[in-house]
Amino acid sequence: MACEVWKEHLDTYIDGELPLNERRDFETHLRTCLSCSGAILSRLQMKRAIQVAGKRYAPSAEFRRRIERDVAREKPRGVRSRWTLAAVVLAASIVAGVTSVYLERVHSRTDSVYSEIADLHVSSLASSSPVDVISSDRHTVKPWFQGRIPFTFDLPELETSEFSLVGGRVTYLDQTPGAQLIFQIRKHRISVFVFSEDSLRGKFPLHSATGRTLSFNSETWSQGGLRYFVIGDASASDIHRLSDLLKSAGV
Repeated sequence: MACEVWKEHLDTYIDGELPLNERRDFETHLRTCLSCSGAILSRLQMKRAIQVAGKRYAPSAEFRRRIERDVAREKPRGVRSRWTLAAVVLAASIVAGVTSVYLERVHSRTDSVYSEIADLHVSSLASSSPVDVISSDRHTVKPWFQGRIPFTFDLPELETSEFSLVGGRVTYLDQTPGAQLIFQIRKHRISVFVFSEDSLRGKFPLHSATGRTLSFNSETWSQGGLRYFVIGDASASDIHRLSDLLKSAGV
């Protein structure tokens, strides 16, 4: 399919709305087309810039100060009880509103981290150099990260499995350095992201989970002070089997 036709589907692909068979063809095309892969990276950078800009907004405290002044202001005795009741109702409304905003932010931050992980995975697929260290040997890939990230991790033995190690690269999640490992199973590529749990704590409300992120299957868990994310367009069972191999390697 010509680039002109593929470029009509760039946004659909990034949003995870491209049908499975077309997505596989598109990802094959991305590995050989600098124009389309560059366009994908440009759109992802713009998406991240918008997400960062959205986090900078902080609601004004002027409304709260105005309410506090009104409540504290002396009122005539005859109307004080009405103002007290109004203040109680208003306070209850504020508490409910703050709780609602807090829960919304928690869900938004949770969605944000999985969206960022999906973007990092798509970026690697679109890149002409998806890994910085190319090797199927875990004894080559693991030492390469020493001095490049502030932690160490273990890699599983894959000789008796269907998975093969492609390589790895240093990546960043909200300015936090980590490792991205790419595994292959049949025609599917799966990204495994590893970060220090302490470095992410307080930034994202994370917990162990399995699910779908955009059009990808994913799984995340914490083990040995590290946070793992496994994501790819492989089946949920493949994602789970690779996750089990990674968990057993860290035991």
